[in-house]
Amino acid sequence: MGQIKAKAAAILEVHPEDVYATIADYRQGHPNILPKEMYDLQVKQGGYGAGTIIRFKSRILGVEQSLHHRVSEPEPSKVLVEQDIDSVQEETNTFTVTPLEQGQKSRVEIVTTMNASPGLKGFVERLVFLFVLPPIYHKELRLLEAVAQKRGTP
Repeated sequence: MGQIKAKAAAILEVHPEDVYATIADYRQGHPNILPKEMYDLQVKQGGYGAGTIIRFKSRILGVEQSLHHRVSEPEPSKVLVEQDIDSVQEETNTFTVTPLEQGQKSRVEIVTTMNASPGLKGFVERLVFLFVLPPIYHKELRLLEAVAQKRGTP
């Protein structure tokens, strides 16, 4: 079992504080940035940033998964991590928000890491991580930009 990684990044025309607040808000913000491949987000505990526990589903290549994550903020207002709670694959989603142009824009990166399964299943997981997840994350980044712009900083 090796670790596999998928990532995507974009520069958003939104203030970093609005971007981060949208990502960290699991009741009003985050559900609205999920592409159709990720759905049914339920907050089980908390709701904003560190300490939040969520469940959601994903359907990729016709395979549905139910995921259970705990949120942490290793660098509040900059890095938010969703860590798998109950899987041996230890999936981790990391959102990193970096201010650009004196805080007028944001660079946002989404990175997912996971322990690959052995054998053929692991081979398929690697292909999904390399070719399927990045375009899904680019959709999520476009949605994030639209939702964060509505949040807006006065």
